[in-house]
Amino acid sequence: MNKTSWQNLTRGIIRENPVLVMMLGMCPTLGVTTSATNGLGMGIATLLVLCISNVLISAVKNFIPDTVRIPCYIVIIASCVTVIEMLMEAYLPLLYGALGIYIPLIVVNCIILGRAEAFAAHNNMIQSLLDAIGMGTGFTLSLAVLGLIRELLGSYSIFGYALTGADVEPILMFIMPPGAFLTLAGLMLIFNKMKGQK
Repeated sequence: MNKTSWQNLTRGIIRENPVLVMMLGMCPTLGVTTSATNGLGMGIATLLVLCISNVLISAVKNFIPDTVRIPCYIVIIASCVTVIEMLMEAYLPLLYGALGIYIPLIVVNCIILGRAEAFAAHNNMIQSLLDAIGMGTGFTLSLAVLGLIRELLGSYSIFGYALTGADVEPILMFIMPPGAFLTLAGLMLIFNKMKGQK
């Protein structure tokens, strides 16, 4: 793997993390991360849509007139989201029920359309896939960590398994909306402080 490919793959994980650096996709980030399972599930769904749509957009970019570029990208993205949503409903009904309206909202997630316009429309399919994997992985890790912290502090469990053996009261605020904002702010502070020290 050459240097450019490596940079495209790792850019979204640290340097341009969609959640912790660029502050994109805040609606699902704050809305679904009441548990690590929800955060991980939403992140993986977004990662899959990002990978498929980036590759498809990169493949057809030369056939789409500039005047209808964005509507065509949205149709491609919406088709990918519909397929992922149907698969989740069929094979992961509990996760599908927990994520609810946030799954169809992947269509308007600015990470997806932003990467289509900024990267996939100007690069080949392999580089677009690497970029999608990097951005999607950064998004998934951010949501999973945020959900893990909120679940641990708010219900004293990890991935739905209650922790036992300690006499600690959970802080219910962390599974409520204010907890999402506080946890995200803390994560952003720590992440950007660590990133700045490198």
